[in-house]
Amino acid sequence: MTQANPTLDDVWRLFQETTEKFQETTEKFQETERLIKESAQETDRRFQETERLMKEQRQETERFMKERAQETDRIIKQLSKNLGDLGNRLGEFVEHLVAPAVVRLFRAQGIEVHAVYPEVSAKRNGEALEIDLLVVNDGAAVAVECKSKLVSAHLDAHLERLDKLKRVLPLYKDHRIMGAVAGMVVSEAVAEQAMAKGLYVLCQNGEQVEVRNAPNFTPAVW
Repeated sequence: MTQANPTLDDVWRLFQETTEKFQETTEKFQETERLIKESAQETDRRFQETERLMKEQRQETERFMKERAQETDRIIKQLSKNLGDLGNRLGEFVEHLVAPAVVRLFRAQGIEVHAVYPEVSAKRNGEALEIDLLVVNDGAAVAVECKSKLVSAHLDAHLERLDKLKRVLPLYKDHRIMGAVAGMVVSEAVAEQAMAKGLYVLCQNGEQVEVRNAPNFTPAVW
């Protein structure tokens, strides 16, 4: 069967269909281009928003770190001041309250006091010794350890100090050496431990320092 030659109408119809498809393709391409452009704009907007948020977060972090640094500096300064005040209070505690109390302790036992030495420091044959307060006469001496808050560890350290006192300070090798501990704050349990070890216990009571030991207390002697 012979195929008929296309007529002018067929050619025109084919041309119109091709034109329509070209227009559809162009429209789809334009739509795709528009979507890509919108997507790029949205991506750029989100990037700028993310960049803005990161900048704000960085500024907030820097502000927070600066404030914390200032607060830390303030706390350190306050702590240093408090420690300085505590050191001053402890010095005043030793000088004005503990020393007179130890003198009273000697005199209550009929012992004359010849000298009171604060902050005794000595070194001999590789051994070192530091005593907060040393009260002496011709035959006896009381070495006192002073703390803002007295705890059990301070007792053992002071016993070691008393064990080597005559070796490091041979000037007192013929003295009766006794030990005492003093604290602004001393719990009943720590006071009992100290007395059980043969130490005098001096505690702050209001504006004075009192001796916790009973009148018949027998101190350890080195």
